[in-house]
Amino acid sequence: MRPAHVLLAVLVAAVWGVNFTVIEVGLGHFPPLLFSALRFLAAAVPAVLLVGRPKVAWKWIVAVGLVLGVAKFGLLFVGMDAGMPAGLSSLVLQVQAVFTALFACLVLGERPSGPRVLGMGVALAGIGVAAVDEGASGPLGAFALVVAAAACWGASNVLTRRAAPPDALNFMVWVSTVPVLPLLGLSLLLEGPSQGLAALRALDWQGAGTVLYVAWVTTVFGFGAWGWLLRRHPASTVAPFSLLVPVFGMSSAGLLLGEPVSPLRWCAAALLVGGVALTSLGPGRGPADRAEPHPVVAGKARSAPAR
Repeated sequence: MRPAHVLLAVLVAAVWGVNFTVIEVGLGHFPPLLFSALRFLAAAVPAVLLVGRPKVAWKWIVAVGLVLGVAKFGLLFVGMDAGMPAGLSSLVLQVQAVFTALFACLVLGERPSGPRVLGMGVALAGIGVAAVDEGASGPLGAFALVVAAAACWGASNVLTRRAAPPDALNFMVWVSTVPVLPLLGLSLLLEGPSQGLAALRALDWQGAGTVLYVAWVTTVFGFGAWGWLLRRHPASTVAPFSLLVPVFGMSSAGLLLGEPVSPLRWCAAALLVGGVALTSLGPGRGPADRAEPHPVVAGKARSAPAR
């Protein structure tokens, strides 16, 4: 990769890592489901005018929109609002690579190689260590919600693979149109209209800035740049940069939010990142692995951007 392309890949990882800190700040302004709905609304409405018509069947857009947009992000935002720290969330979501490999094995018939199986075991050990650490200092229920979010992300990766969209940005923009109404409905039902109206009335520049960041910087710029890199370089070259996401996530949460990083959390980070590296980048076996991977699939299944 050219130095400029390397810098772009690192920048995208930084954008995605800092995103968790921005979400934490945004949750101080909005209830979680409303915040998630506003994020997709801000990302989708202007962007659909720029990317053109969808390039895959609507059934895939709706399926990924519900699993990724409603389930994954709904669980993530609710989990963080319930007390899951931003830095730890950026780390735990990395286990989506393990869920992706498991679902690909069950649904697509992909057989993981020995290194991938080892990687899944190491990553799951990291989740166990992180759970012990969080159990000693925070709510385990919130931790479980973020793990469930990672599982939904893994399921959406497999759906994205089946969809095989030719344009990552076009696909993500149209996917972003799907969760808006379901998340708004869930917010009205579970959070109540009064809480949402109070948040909108109290909207200030910081609150608006968090919505714009998670919508335009994380989603539109992040996925646009990542897809651009994947069109110019092999997935095996680009994907390792996604392992920097929890580094930036934990660092920004520590610097900007004052989140402590315990020795157990460092141990969990080493196990998770190492295990995800083996799971995501190790050789695979089976029909799907012998085929040339689609750029969007590689980017989704082998990265950990939580946008």
